[in-house]
Amino acid sequence: MFATLSDRLTATFRNLRSKGRLSEADVDATVREIRRALLDADVAVPVVRAFTGAVRERALSAEVSGALNPAQQVVKIVHDELVSVLGGSTRELRFAKNPPTVILLAGLQGAGKTTLAGKLALWLREQGHTPVLVAADLQRPNAVTQLQVVGTQAGVPVFAPHPGNQNTHDDALPAGADPVAVARAGVEHARAKLYDVVLVDTAGRLGVDAELMAQAGAIRDATDPDEILFVVDAMIGQDAVTTARAFADGVGFTGVVLSKLDGDARGGAALSVTQVTGAPVMFASVGEKLTDLEVFHPDRMASRILDMGDVLTLIEQAEKTFDAEQAEAFADKLAKGEDFTLADFLVQLQQVRSAGPLKKMLGMLPGMGQMRDALDSFDEREVDRVEAIIRSMTPAERANPKILNGSRRARIASGSGTRVADINDLMTRFDAAQTMMRQMARGGGMPALPGMGRMPGSGKKAKGRTAPPPKKAKGKSGNPAKRAEQERQAQARAQGGGTAAAGAPGSAFGLGAASDQEKPMQLPEGFDQLFQGR
Repeated sequence: MFATLSDRLTATFRNLRSKGRLSEADVDATVREIRRALLDADVAVPVVRAFTGAVRERALSAEVSGALNPAQQVVKIVHDELVSVLGGSTRELRFAKNPPTVILLAGLQGAGKTTLAGKLALWLREQGHTPVLVAADLQRPNAVTQLQVVGTQAGVPVFAPHPGNQNTHDDALPAGADPVAVARAGVEHARAKLYDVVLVDTAGRLGVDAELMAQAGAIRDATDPDEILFVVDAMIGQDAVTTARAFADGVGFTGVVLSKLDGDARGGAALSVTQVTGAPVMFASVGEKLTDLEVFHPDRMASRILDMGDVLTLIEQAEKTFDAEQAEAFADKLAKGEDFTLADFLVQLQQVRSAGPLKKMLGMLPGMGQMRDALDSFDEREVDRVEAIIRSMTPAERANPKILNGSRRARIASGSGTRVADINDLMTRFDAAQTMMRQMARGGGMPALPGMGRMPGSGKKAKGRTAPPPKKAKGKSGNPAKRAEQERQAQARAQGGGTAAAGAPGSAFGLGAASDQEKPMQLPEGFDQLFQGR
């Protein structure tokens, strides 16, 4: 969603890195580029003016003029202002002291309210609540049926006393249908059946539609909701902000939910709606699955826009999907010195896949905006092919890939619908992963990266060693036999005269002849052969 805006801002900040101090002209040029980037992203003009004015004022203040790295300070200022524009702090749902808590969903036509109702119901159920969905959208064709399907997928009951409009060619309200009465009965049903949260799905409406706005106001008065969530399509730009303002004036809402945030639009609605309406963004819908719903954190979203990543959200998703028992069993296996097999690789691959699309997860890492082209060209089907290859192997082949000869690889390629070259590529990558796992199990850390040398702390540890070895004197060999030979040669040179003749071999202060303890160590016969070739 924010790819274009992120690229523009990142390029602007990159031009500041070479400057030791920022002049007023530098600040004006930076603010000008930020203004253009925000306007191109379809952010509301009043929001752009307020944002750039605050950035310029802070950038020219003492907090930057005395900074050692003014470019980093400007980035911090922009980050803080983005957090402020997006709402400042995370806003959580308010639950009623006496259940049930009533949440009214309203918004534009086609904004995705019905799908969001299922997502929010599933999220609440995972949080330990017992929600119920109320089908109060009786006007859109088959809206009640869609909500029942979504409720079944989420494992949440649906209260639908009226089938709603079944005419696919007309969106008029059926005769005898009363959305206000259905909403009121749904709250009473939840109270009688001891459901603690009621999600009321209403008909989509436009801000200029006086009749539907009046209906929404009547449902609000009948249910007395604890939260009114306005669902806004993040892809339609300024129109969403205009309609949100009209809806806020006509009905009012306590929070905003951004739908379709995974789209490729410019994202101006997300940066404008909070400042224009005064209501915080509470949730973001980031995909088509019912699990693709995130709590909206302004600070994390600002970090994503500035290509700083969102590691906290990545960790939260991993914690929800990774199996702790499997992870502990795998760690114990490595600790015991058992080898990393293709079966283990398949389990790890499935756990990563369950956390979400790899492209989305990689995009949450800091600095990945510079690799956006590589991420966009990444084919998720490659993971499916790898899984198919491993599943086409026998248990013995997964446990010991060394037995994969030519005929076995041809059979696996035929069974998985791939080529033998694909099998070879997978085995090359698996060998590298297996080597890394072996070294990590020995406590050696990460192996050396190609072209970068060995990373700090990645050297192999000697068995039983608890402290780093002492530094050897310059010029001394690590081979005991060669070292003894070097000391004998040094002693012969000292006895032959020269400036070092006044002292014993290795003596820097001329303390006289070496004692018996200072003579070269006599190694047992044949001992030096152990170190040949070192």
